[in-house]
Amino acid sequence: MKIQILTTPGCSGCKTVEKYLDELGLHYDVIDVTENPEFLQKYQIFTAPGIIIDDKLEFAGTPSKKKLLSMLKLE
Repeated sequence: MKIQILTTPGCSGCKTVEKYLDELGLHYDVIDVTENPEFLQKYQIFTAPGIIIDDKLEFAGTPSKKKLLSMLKLE
């Protein structure tokens, strides 16, 4: 499973998602959309974080831990 977090500088929700993934021991990539605007063109998110799983935008914004587990099919 390939997990990417689309983030912006100072995004507190992004840090929350990173914390959840760290607790689960999952590998993920953090992509700053201000430095990589092509991700905004591809995924059209308006709220950070954007959570991409296997190249599909699964969520925009900060999900609850339960919702994240459901997206990852871990619950």
